[in-house]
Amino acid sequence: MTTAVRTAATKRPPMDSMRKTALVAGILYLITFISVATLTLYGPVLKDPAYILSSGGDTGLRWGALIDVIVALAGIGAAITLYPVVRRQNETVALGFVTSRVIEGAMLLTGVVSLLSLASLHQVGAAADADSTALLTSGASFVGTYNAAFLIGGTLMPAMNALLLGYLMYRSSLVPRLIPAIGLVGGVLMTSSVIGQILGINEKISVWSLIALLPIFLWELSLGLWMTFKGFRKDVPLMAAAEAQSPHGSAPAVLSPIAVATAPGAA
Repeated sequence: MTTAVRTAATKRPPMDSMRKTALVAGILYLITFISVATLTLYGPVLKDPAYILSSGGDTGLRWGALIDVIVALAGIGAAITLYPVVRRQNETVALGFVTSRVIEGAMLLTGVVSLLSLASLHQVGAAADADSTALLTSGASFVGTYNAAFLIGGTLMPAMNALLLGYLMYRSSLVPRLIPAIGLVGGVLMTSSVIGQILGINEKISVWSLIALLPIFLWELSLGLWMTFKGFRKDVPLMAAAEAQSPHGSAPAVLSPIAVATAPGAA
C-alpha cells in the first residue's frame, strides 16, 4: 500500500504537446553540432591538393559525409518541428525559416555528393597507370564545389536561419529574449562575412569570420539547450492565446498579431 502511494506521488505528469515539440526541436538542434567532427575528418582532403593521388584510405571522408547527411536532415527536421509553433507569430517568416533550412540541407548534401565523388576518384588515383593531371583537375573541381556549397549551406544559410527564427523567437518570447538577440546579431555579422568572401575581400578563415561565427554558435547552442531542458515559456501572449483558442487540445489556428497582442497577459 505504501509503495503504491509513493509511486503515485512521484509519478511525473504527462508531457504536453508543446513541451514535446520543444524537446524534439532542441535535440535536433543539438545533433547538428556533431558537424564539428568534419573539421578533422575532412582536413586531409581539403588541405592536400594531391590527396586524390595518395594511397591512403577514405574512411575519414566517408564518416564526415555521413555526419553531414545527419546534420542536413536534423536541421530540416528542426525547422519542420518548430513551424506549427512559430507560424502563430508570423506565418510568412516561419515559412521562410523552413525554406532556408531546406536550402541549407540541400547545399550540405551537394557538398557530400562532391566529396563522395572525390572518394571514388581517389580509388582510381591509386592505380599506377592513372592520368594524374586529369585526376588532380577533377579533384580540385570537387573540392571547389564542396567549398562553394559549404559557403552557402554552412555559413550563409545559418545566418538566414538566425535572422528569421531569431525574429520569431524574439517577438514571441518563447525563449528568453537574450537568446534570439544573440542570433540576430550573429545573423547580421555572418551575412556580412559571407558577402565579403563572395566578393573576395574576406577569407574563409579570418578575424572577421571568427567574430561572426561566435554569436551564431552561441545562439544555436543556447537555443537547443533551452528547448531541450526548459521548453517554451508558457507565460507569454502567444502561448496564452493559443491555449485560449484550443481549450480541448486541438491544433490552434494561426494567430494574427492582433490576437496575440490582445491575449490574456499581453502587455
